[in-house]
Amino acid sequence: MPLPAWLEERLLQAGGSVPFRTYMEWVLNDPEHGAYGAGRLSIGPRGDFATAPSLGPEFAALLAPQIAQWLQDLPQERLSLVETGPGEGSLAAQLAEALAAGWPQLAERLELVLVEPNAGMAARQRQRLAGSPLPLRWSSFEEMAAAPLTGVVLAHEVLDALAVGRIERSGDHWRRQQVTLQQGTLRLEPGDPLEPEDEARLEPLGLLPLDSRRPEGWCSELHPGLAPWLAACAAALARGRLLVIDYALEARRYYAPQRSNGTLMAYRAQRASSDPLLEPGHWDLTAHLCVESVLEAAEAAGWSCLGQRRQGEALLALGLAQRLHGLQQPAPSAVRASGSPGSDGLAALLARREALLRLVDPAALGDFRWLAFSRGEVVSALASGAELFLQEPDPGT
Repeated sequence: MPLPAWLEERLLQAGGSVPFRTYMEWVLNDPEHGAYGAGRLSIGPRGDFATAPSLGPEFAALLAPQIAQWLQDLPQERLSLVETGPGEGSLAAQLAEALAAGWPQLAERLELVLVEPNAGMAARQRQRLAGSPLPLRWSSFEEMAAAPLTGVVLAHEVLDALAVGRIERSGDHWRRQQVTLQQGTLRLEPGDPLEPEDEARLEPLGLLPLDSRRPEGWCSELHPGLAPWLAACAAALARGRLLVIDYALEARRYYAPQRSNGTLMAYRAQRASSDPLLEPGHWDLTAHLCVESVLEAAEAAGWSCLGQRRQGEALLALGLAQRLHGLQQPAPSAVRASGSPGSDGLAALLARREALLRLVDPAALGDFRWLAFSRGEVVSALASGAELFLQEPDPGT
């Protein structure tokens, strides 16, 4: 695919080269040309990539008791469940239905707030959430900060879509990676060396001092978007919890010498590529989070960390094993008069079991990290049963 004219024009206006972070922001979020901004990407098993909510309602059904517990812990008459980057709106719709059905008294004082900066995705969410059992509105962190809410903020596969900076070893320096226009094609090139204050931040990540373990051309990602995002989220919430669910690695694994090209990946039509320059504006770009970077940015923004778990552990603590056990046989309504299950009922049963197993498969979604944070609360006084997913999984399950 030839280089899009809009991108070539922007690069020429910028002098032929921009930091990778700028490029990533353009190709994902530009309202006319970005993969998300223009609403090009489709989420689901038959779309560009699948997420846990797109596999069916099981994920939301397991998450709903934790959300309900957190909301019930908050001493406020009016509460909000805020989902940021809601994708197609599937998780928001599933949680609204689960909370309205399972906790009707809570639902009576609960609103659903969606934070979606891209008009193309917001249009899909409005269609998916038509007829929501909860009052529904779209807002931004900046608008909410004028009258901060009390409630729970959910960030499911959001922070990994924030534009990242990339660094590359060049000689005796870490340099910012640039996207450069050369004779009508895009190239990744090392740019200016990092400023001393930025380079100093690399030492806690294990990236300094430079040595032969990371040779010329070794590159990875930094996450400058985390601090402003977490600060804006904190300003929007007077009291409550934040749950981040995303791919994340500890710094020792993220920046391990053998991971010589970082974690950045491109996705389209269920295909994955390590080339972030493919068909700009048509592929999703995503990078793992660094756990230490998230925790540092969250603390600086005023969040208190409640704990973390891998998704497999969290969902086991929330009852996944019991749910799997309940799917061993079709419901009586799915059994024909002959005493054998109908093919439709059996197929649905197997599909639900497969979806649940994918949620905890370490090679699929089970290695996601759940990180929980609190704001405006005395964390030490929290009831021990409030953090359901933070309890150790039952070894018997």
